[in-house]
Amino acid sequence: MEYETLLYELDGPVGMLTLNMPERLNAHGRTMRKELLHFWRARQNDEESCRVIIFTGAGRAFCAGADLNELGDAGRPLEEMYRATDEMSEVVFLMRRAPQPIIGAIRGWAAGGGFSIAVCADLRVIDPSARFLPSFINIGLSGGDMTSSYHLPRQVRLGIANQYLLTGDVMDAGAACRHGFANHMVPAEELLPKARELAAKMVAKSVMGLRMTKETINRNLSASLDQAIQLENRNQVLCLGSRPIVNPLKKRR
Repeated sequence: MEYETLLYELDGPVGMLTLNMPERLNAHGRTMRKELLHFWRARQNDEESCRVIIFTGAGRAFCAGADLNELGDAGRPLEEMYRATDEMSEVVFLMRRAPQPIIGAIRGWAAGGGFSIAVCADLRVIDPSARFLPSFINIGLSGGDMTSSYHLPRQVRLGIANQYLLTGDVMDAGAACRHGFANHMVPAEELLPKARELAAKMVAKSVMGLRMTKETINRNLSASLDQAIQLENRNQVLCLGSRPIVNPLKKRR
């Protein structure tokens, strides 16, 4: 499929997905929603060719959220508004289900739906311009949208998540690092190189190991201890059967 609003490139086993509407700060409208759905559906069983995905935005922002020209159209039928919301919710659900680790390489604004997309990355590398804004509460909506109320309290302390979702305050780059929301902050020119460095470490691991690790982390967020142990044991047996085990100490001699 040829994309109008996205760029997707494969560099060996590392995929680079770029939101490519810089003139609109990569706000997502109808076309981008459809294309994101197509992209993430296609990645669900694609881990042999695409092992890790770096997700970024073109220009000076990651994603400014929904296209307000669409969102503010009071004449839109409720069914259409629900469908748009449901489509973006499926996008972030597919991101979490995707077998590939997702590295968000984020500069500038990640606001509204863009914030929720950033929350759904497995790791976040940012530059000092990064600004995270859960703006839903500021425009008369519920503060929780597109899984932000599910994922944010699991990534930062509950009180911190409450503060941002209830007030609609901006989380700047420094705060993102202090709260543990961002994994790394680097100068702007090092943003993509740092993301590629992390991706290179991951692609050196086994395909099955990466997939099972992401699945285990996701499922065990809400599992009991007994369920967590059972899932880990199952996954270890699957990995043992998929390839020979490498002795890491032997490599270092």
